[in-house]
Amino acid sequence: MTTTSEYKKPIPRPTGESQPFWDFCKKHELRFQRCSKCNTFRHYPRPLCGECGSFDFDWVQVAPKGTVHSWVTAHRAFHPGFAEELPLAIVIVDVDEAPGIRIMANYNDGTKADEVAVGAPVKIVFDDVTEEFTLPKIARA
Repeated sequence: MTTTSEYKKPIPRPTGESQPFWDFCKKHELRFQRCSKCNTFRHYPRPLCGECGSFDFDWVQVAPKGTVHSWVTAHRAFHPGFAEELPLAIVIVDVDEAPGIRIMANYNDGTKADEVAVGAPVKIVFDDVTEEFTLPKIARA
């Protein structure tokens, strides 16, 4: 398996708040913070609920399913590591079991940019890109 130093694409730089999200991805679990007081989901991870101001939250596992909210086709590589994948569909997905949560990723199943459609059902899959990092990606449902 590739090490982080050998991987040719950018990888996230976790913070204290976001590290649990990446740890759950490594376990192939999709989890988001949910406020313990008002039950509002939030992502990206942060200590304070934007809805009620509470600092109390749980990491709640949700089904890795969603719907395409929007997408864009990249025709130029914004990083050299993506040059061989062009044109690349970059997709924003509404997560079904986490109201208000959207994640952005690219397809991991060979879906071409001209095959993407707003409203299409998708699943979130996990790509073990290095020994240390697993990234959420999108696949057709």
